[in-house]
Amino acid sequence: MSAETEALNDQIKQSVALLRRHLDWDVATERLAELNNRVEDPDLWNDAEAAQKLMRERTLLANQIEGVQKLEGDVRDTIELVELAEMEGDGDVVAEGVLALRALAEEAKRRETESLLSGEADGNDCYLEVNAGAGGTEAQDWAEMLLRMYTRWAEQHGYKVTLMESSEGEQAGLKSATIQVSGPNAYGWLKTEAGVHRLVRISPFDAAARRQTSFASVWVYPVIDDSIEIDINEADLRVDTFRASGAGGQHVNKTESAIRITHIPTGIVVACQTDRSQHRNRATAMAMLKARMYEQELQRREAAAAQTEAAKTDIGWGHQIRSYVLAPYQLVKDLRTNVEKTNPGAVLDGDLDDFMAASLAAQVGATRSEASAQAQ
Repeated sequence: MSAETEALNDQIKQSVALLRRHLDWDVATERLAELNNRVEDPDLWNDAEAAQKLMRERTLLANQIEGVQKLEGDVRDTIELVELAEMEGDGDVVAEGVLALRALAEEAKRRETESLLSGEADGNDCYLEVNAGAGGTEAQDWAEMLLRMYTRWAEQHGYKVTLMESSEGEQAGLKSATIQVSGPNAYGWLKTEAGVHRLVRISPFDAAARRQTSFASVWVYPVIDDSIEIDINEADLRVDTFRASGAGGQHVNKTESAIRITHIPTGIVVACQTDRSQHRNRATAMAMLKARMYEQELQRREAAAAQTEAAKTDIGWGHQIRSYVLAPYQLVKDLRTNVEKTNPGAVLDGDLDDFMAASLAAQVGATRSEASAQAQ
């Protein structure tokens, strides 16, 4: 084999070894067999909530195990193809095989990073909240662009996106919006996006076509289930009803069915306008509030809590995690990891994986180094 082929093969083998170690392979396969047996139990769905939780664990574990097995099989088949092509002197097939190995190495790297999503709530669905910073229409338009970016990213990865609430800007864009992103490891991936995002561009709202800088903040918190108890004193809540803005049907716009809940001790505010029923909107808003309070507790437990709170404090200069420059040059740069992209259009269309992976890897760098040392 060529030096590149051998190097790619070694790289993939190391990633697979790390994947097996992170999964605790023998324990994981035994657990999957146990879950498969429990799925055959006809009494399983007598408790729908427990059944759904079991099915979710089974699906996640099966995807992880089958992903590693498929990766190993694809690498084995590709190496055999390359070796055979080299023996026969077929350069075209060898080149195709090397391209396939490069793609498999990237997939292995992505799976390796994803396997490090071992935080308490990383596997949960999440809420993602976008808020425009100071700057009026410019910032509100930027907030809407960010919401679209995350919606596109989620859809590209097969996640379900539900708009929970939105507050439209006076002329364009959004003052704020919250979506729920549902799918495996949604919180684990998107939590890396929390912070202030800065946009530099030629303003489409300025007749003089001057360059403008806008800021918007992103906040991410996990959806929690009933097994996690969060005590909330009703006396600490201020509940407001209001008419939903924007699309939502004639009934929604004519009645005060939307709910906003403020938790006075912490200042946390949540809102929901997805349903025509005020009662259901209140229940959803309470679930969002519990999720925010749970996420706040998670942040307190993490060493990075101070940095996270600092990033959330001020939506403006000196606090941004990423800059998106559309003029006078084209560049998106993450200020935490120094990852850069020279195609802002693709990034704003949802191409965020490299940023997320680098940020996640930085957060768990010590874990990665320790696992690599043990695998060698």
